[in-house]
Amino acid sequence: MNIIKYPQISELDSVLKRPVFEADFLDSIVKNILARVRQGGDQALLKFNEQFDKVNLTQLAVTDEEKSEAAGQLSDELKSAIQTALNNIRKFHEAQVREEVKIETSKGVTCWRKAIPIEKVGIYIPGGTAPLFSTVLMLGVPASIAGCKEIVLCTPPGSGGKIHPAILYTAELIGISNIYKTGGAQAIAAMAYGTESISKVDKIFGPGNQYVTAAKQLVSMEGTAIDMPAGPSELAVIADSSCNPAFVASDLLSQAEHGQDSQVVLICPVEDIIEKIRKEIDSQLAQLNRKEIAKASLLNSKAILVKDLDEAMQVSNRYAPEHLILATENALSLAGKVVNAGSVFIGNYSPESAGDYASGTNHTLPTNGAARAYSGVSLDSFMKQVTFQEITREGLADLGPAIEAMAEAEQLTAHKNAISIRLSEMN
Repeated sequence: MNIIKYPQISELDSVLKRPVFEADFLDSIVKNILARVRQGGDQALLKFNEQFDKVNLTQLAVTDEEKSEAAGQLSDELKSAIQTALNNIRKFHEAQVREEVKIETSKGVTCWRKAIPIEKVGIYIPGGTAPLFSTVLMLGVPASIAGCKEIVLCTPPGSGGKIHPAILYTAELIGISNIYKTGGAQAIAAMAYGTESISKVDKIFGPGNQYVTAAKQLVSMEGTAIDMPAGPSELAVIADSSCNPAFVASDLLSQAEHGQDSQVVLICPVEDIIEKIRKEIDSQLAQLNRKEIAKASLLNSKAILVKDLDEAMQVSNRYAPEHLILATENALSLAGKVVNAGSVFIGNYSPESAGDYASGTNHTLPTNGAARAYSGVSLDSFMKQVTFQEITREGLADLGPAIEAMAEAEQLTAHKNAISIRLSEMN
């Protein structure tokens, strides 16, 4: 982890630069994958399974037998943990259900919005080295609460062509039955275009690597909605002398182990604390199963020494992290100054891992600075808000002249006539 001391505001964009692949090279690869799936359907997906996942499959759909076997392959402890997380996530997202409210904007003019579920949604679950069954909860639970008619789940097959049993078990708990063995950019293509086995969906959700992110952005330009630009995971921690260096180190490593293109940033006004945290990172790193991945991620990561906590918050808001931990004195007060972040964890006993799994908030969050304009996934993400209005004769008689005047000023005579013809009939 590189230490940067007292950077100038003009240097921050360079200091906070995220790791990226060459855009032209990435787009070229992903566009080729999208085109092959669009043209080749299931057969293209099966070939990509051979190429990328090193498995030779004859079908993409997970069988009923595989689903029924999943529960027996998990410990009771893990099943109980998944149920606990599901309960909390459901409780948090059910509280987001909005009541339909009708507003009379003027006499005889009534307007309202109605939340209608998106009919077909696709959820992408990263697999491979870290099968993220927790993401099944984060996306499947709000989709279920929203009432989406069809949920398609795609995830890459592991060794032997199997899906991790925790993914299958969690999907079964939620009621997701359309599960397919395909990952990466090709899975995004399958859900965007449809294949012989996989239904075309209206909106695609889920995090992934830079290939998945690029695929989502490309298909979004062709008419398939996406949740957000959710790419490699990232974390910023603002810490001061009141933090526990071991806690902070564990939080930084918890994100660093996601992938080699992940990034963590420590922002701190106390140089001695930075050193203590770095020593803890070295000590804890040696014990990790994914230490090589975390080591590579730490090469992209930074510790930034700042003058005080106000400056620390300025740096954080400039970075707009996916996750932000406030390990400081008066952390709740400091949280009030957060402008740009996907999800915020307040105090020494609010680890980011809690949000990843079981506290109830959603862990599908904007990355790469997108938190400046995007929110994390919520119940609203699976709904569309349709506006309605009902105008009585009396209401149009009262409002009509204003509409006529505005339409005439814009020289849109057909707009004006749509009002005038009604007012004439009424008179």
